[in-house]
Amino acid sequence: MVLGWCHTFAMALKVRGATIDWDSGGAPKAPPLIWGHGLTSSRADEDRDPIVDLHRVREHATVVRYDARGHGRSSPLAEPERGSWAELAKDQIELIDYLGIGEVILGGASMGTGTALHAALELGDRVQGLLLVIPPTGWEERAAQVSVYEQMASVVEAKGVEPIIAASASLAPPDPFVGSDEYRARRAAAMRSTTPERLAANFRGAGYADLPGLDQLATLAMPALVLAWTGDTGHPVSTAEQLGSTLPNAEVAIHSTADELATWTQRAIDFLTSLVA
Repeated sequence: MVLGWCHTFAMALKVRGATIDWDSGGAPKAPPLIWGHGLTSSRADEDRDPIVDLHRVREHATVVRYDARGHGRSSPLAEPERGSWAELAKDQIELIDYLGIGEVILGGASMGTGTALHAALELGDRVQGLLLVIPPTGWEERAAQVSVYEQMASVVEAKGVEPIIAASASLAPPDPFVGSDEYRARRAAAMRSTTPERLAANFRGAGYADLPGLDQLATLAMPALVLAWTGDTGHPVSTAEQLGSTLPNAEVAIHSTADELATWTQRAIDFLTSLVA
């Protein structure tokens, strides 16, 4: 099908043995932003607590969103290895091709950033820009995070989600949320919004995920905006800095306060406006 840019609508699509739930809407401008959410999140979670307010972004650009395999209204993650970012990128590319989109801007938060980078390598010159928000652990730092995900999967399978939420309550949130319960409440709501079986499968699937190699990333010459926060071992500043030094045309903004975080939506809009017709 050819996407009608002016309309806002939601549909489901069969992709590689799974049903992927997606929606589209926004200003009738191209190329559109294809957006991916983070691990344990969904479109519904981002509607409630956006890091980047995509409803505001849609006043300036077309945005296509979807629930990744295993998340939200999409099919469960039946095979853990399908949770790798390289595999999720294949789902994203099939959605893009189904919609008949030529040139795109790819973006996402955390897992969505990993997905976007893998998809960009496959799509090549079709990608006009990258909007990369809170990049996750990668490369040599990834192994320790994979171990954490396996432990979390085992706990959820044995005891449900509440022990994970309780343990998280003792950890400091990312710096922009220090002094506020917002981040912990957001994370707890996201984990409670799905079944323990789906959540454990997603944690285990994340164990198969990593960012593309630095030599591959160095070939991505399109403009990129990297937005990162401090104080979060799952989304370390080191990843954002490495992306900034590796991607040939990247701007990196690293922030530590709630006021700075509140600028991210406008920063995203300004970046997209510079790319869309």
